Amino acid sequence: MILRIVKISLVVCAVSILLFSAWLSLEFYLAPKTAPKKIFFEVENGKGARTIAHSLRENGIIKKEWPFLFGYEILSPSKSLKAGEYAFSVPLSSKEVLKAIVEGKVYLHPIIIPEGMTRREIARYLESELSVAVEDFLLASSRTDLISSLDKEASNLEGYLFPETYYFPKRTPADKIVSTLISQFKSVLSSDWQKRAAELGMTIRQVIILASLIEKEASLPEEKKLVSAVFHNRLKIGMKLDCDPTIIYDLREKGIFKDRLHAKDLKFDTPYNTYLRRGLPPGPICNPGRGSLEAALYPAEESYLYFVAKNDGSHHFSRNFREHQNAVIKYQKKK
Repeated sequence: MILRIVKISLVVCAVSILLFSAWLSLEFYLAPKTAPKKIFFEVENGKGARTIAHSLRENGIIKKEWPFLFGYEILSPSKSLKAGEYAFSVPLSSKEVLKAIVEGKVYLHPIIIPEGMTRREIARYLESELSVAVEDFLLASSRTDLISSLDKEASNLEGYLFPETYYFPKRTPADKIVSTLISQFKSVLSSDWQKRAAELGMTIRQVIILASLIEKEASLPEEKKLVSAVFHNRLKIGMKLDCDPTIIYDLREKGIFKDRLHAKDLKFDTPYNTYLRRGLPPGPICNPGRGSLEAALYPAEESYLYFVAKNDGSHHFSRNFREHQNAVIKYQKKK
């Protein structure tokens, strides 16, 4: 009799364990039936598993806390839950959520840095997209040791922060972002381009400065080499570049630029005023893209000395002052 009771008890225990295991598997391995959506979730540094599980449930990523915690204690007791921002496409099982956080599969934001942005504009953009402090990025982008082999005169990394699409997790350290942008710049500046700069009698710094001017003046890709030709031709004969964006850059750096450039600004005494001073300005005025870099190195074989905006994004190019005056009257005076 006692033996029979013991056998029955063992059978009941075994069945109970099997049922519990099956139930646990369902709770841990199966995703709940919820409407599909994408939920961003941030695991903060120093937060424990219970706090994280509670937040996951509160945000609708998991339905119950205990399957997540049970799975963590059984499957990953020696592994930490990685801090960072995650993008969960629910519904997901507790196992899938746990795996993502244990492996640190944080969300990578697509960061599109347009051609022609200044480092201050990039800093503000990164603050809004990645929560990177403006001050941290400006400090990191002052590390001229990163380009010392290319430019020993640089006071910051303006011009070398290559415009491209990058992928970074939220709160990526500013130093890491800057290093990535500089690495991309160095990969674009091929040995052939460096040889071409030497053939032109230009330093890499001069090429970058010129490319930054081209970037700001030419909005159409097909005009970049024509604008480059104008600047190269002027530099050869010692003619002032008369480039508005150089003055605008300095005014913005000083925090005194208004809505647009005014006549009195053309007399503003600054090394960046290419209406008052011959030659290139002392530094890049933005971060140029591949097309502008190429244009600076390979200008069009034209004798143009002037160009004027046609108010449709394009320019009229002239070889002499009289033709230029007529173009100004046609496209600007009648504006």
